[in-house]
Amino acid sequence: MGKRLVDGLSKIKNALMSKHDYVDLASNSLVYSVCAILKQEGYIKDVKKLEESGNKNMIRIVLKYADESKKQPVIRTLKLVSKPSRRVYIHADDIKPVMNDLGIGIISTSKGVMTTQKARELNIGGEYICEVF
Repeated sequence: MGKRLVDGLSKIKNALMSKHDYVDLASNSLVYSVCAILKQEGYIKDVKKLEESGNKNMIRIVLKYADESKKQPVIRTLKLVSKPSRRVYIHADDIKPVMNDLGIGIISTSKGVMTTQKARELNIGGEYICEVF
């Protein structure tokens, strides 16, 4: 897990607290994969690569709110589990549901980045990146 992912997740949290419509992040394959999972699971509206800026390593995250007045973001908690200073690896047998399956965990495995639920089904472990609910 790299600095870009930590910075990106922090920017998403800050943008949600400030009630922004979108946030632009410096990207790599890991950041894009995590954001694609957030979109797939319904926590953000969209993720797209910014090609017009000339810098091909930027992505735009369109944030999602539960109501039109932007009082309640869909992502209530975005908690980093593994950090650059302390990596957390988890075996498939040790994967637990996040908030009684109300949230998701994101894990980086040898088969790619996926939710903890999918990793449990495939019986593979890896680096536990974050929890979202």
